[in-house]
Amino acid sequence: MDEATDTKQDRINLRLKHSAKRAIERAASLEGKTVSNFILTSALAHAEKTIHEHEVMSLNSRDSEAFFNALVKPIRFNKKLAAAFEEHDQRVTNT
Repeated sequence: MDEATDTKQDRINLRLKHSAKRAIERAASLEGKTVSNFILTSALAHAEKTIHEHEVMSLNSRDSEAFFNALVKPIRFNKKLAAAFEEHDQRVTNT
């Protein structure tokens, strides 16, 4: 089911100061939106921006090349890393 046909079922309630409510109502009115629509579109835009900032990594060309090279470089385990993996396998049981 796509968003256009999906019925609205979830609700978010919040308490706020009267002055904050007035500011939101005024801003919604200026954009010709309902308060609910104004809050929803504003919150979604901010949520998408926040998610993007936390999930997307932007690198310059030098750092991008170093990152790629680190990914394609064969892994070489030294003795300490091999011992750590062995200890992990002994301590942790898979269920």
